Amino acid sequence: MSLDTLRAQFPALQQPDLIYLDNAATTQKPTAVLEAMQQFYQADNANVHRGAHRLSARATRAFEGARDTLARFINAPERESVLFTRGTTEAMNLLASSLGGQQLQAGDLILIDTWAHHASIVPWQQAAQRAGARLCPIPLDKAGQLDEAAYLALLAQQPRVVILTQVANALGARAPLSRWLPLARAAGAITIVDGAQGIAHDSVDVQALGCDFYAFSGHKMYGPTGIGVLWGRKALLEAMPPYQFGGEMIHKVSFEQSSFNQLPFKFEAGTPAIAEAVGLAAAAQWLMAQDRAALAAHESVLLTRARTGLTSIEGITLYSAFEDNAGSLAFNVEGEHHQDVGIWLDQAGIAVRCGHHCCQPLMAALGVKGTCRVSVAAYNTAAEIDAFVEALRDMREFLNDDPL
Repeated sequence: MSLDTLRAQFPALQQPDLIYLDNAATTQKPTAVLEAMQQFYQADNANVHRGAHRLSARATRAFEGARDTLARFINAPERESVLFTRGTTEAMNLLASSLGGQQLQAGDLILIDTWAHHASIVPWQQAAQRAGARLCPIPLDKAGQLDEAAYLALLAQQPRVVILTQVANALGARAPLSRWLPLARAAGAITIVDGAQGIAHDSVDVQALGCDFYAFSGHKMYGPTGIGVLWGRKALLEAMPPYQFGGEMIHKVSFEQSSFNQLPFKFEAGTPAIAEAVGLAAAAQWLMAQDRAALAAHESVLLTRARTGLTSIEGITLYSAFEDNAGSLAFNVEGEHHQDVGIWLDQAGIAVRCGHHCCQPLMAALGVKGTCRVSVAAYNTAAEIDAFVEALRDMREFLNDDPL
């Protein structure tokens, strides 16, 4: 499939004067996703499970069919271990509350990488405080990568839980999961992977990955907002207590006591995001229909082009110019606030993200308040990268010529 043909599937990209390079925050949606959700609302809209009428039966088939699709998408060994959540944030809260409350004891150690998003840090920080456990960051080395020697030393302390970010949302840097996950499991730790940024760029096989839990969000992989997936090892999920209570997650209720449903329903209280699940399945199907290796190679070329262009401009600092970056680069312009840089680019029709990217501890480790982040997706073009670099070059020339 040509790039022009691929781009034509994304209605939002047809707007004039828009270069969308904020894909790490959220991706645009292909017509396959939009049409799947519209079809559900127009023809199949009803609540799922237990309905006696045909609309409910069709809605249930669509919803549970979406679960089957997502299980295939990540090669989950069984569909019951694929839980629908509102996204990676809810998945981490579910794990910190349920798994953390069950597993953590006073004095236990939880390891988390310095790249981690607040959605990973804060839930586990709170779980640690409730249990009297310790949350310890895996530090960065001088190059800004995770420090493997420090990680090995921390594993020697036998952590109870290890949380790793597949791809750093603020930097685009990849974690060495293939090496680090087996080491964590050998140390006796329960392993959790935040796949929010990795899922759109890499094919994921949770069985090959070897983690205990994997979480991702739909809206970063060309799917809808408000929907995501938590996959976990079935035995661990079955042993965990419910996270929320209400309809669907129950087996039997009386005023004296309640018993709870089996997987996956035990963790899916209330009416789910049905149309969003249908849309997420459509996004997964769309990705599975693509040549994932070709898309990844294309994105790598774009990042290399951006990195080369940015390093050619005097006064720009790159924070994550790693050869194996996925999707994103972080930078600042000397003497300029990152938000001002974002506004300048927006005036040129270029959308990037500026701020601390929900990674304030990482920003502190880097010694900055925030950064600008340019992030690419499969539908971006070399011409868009060139326009982005040229806009920054124009900004530097304008500022250098400004007598004020």
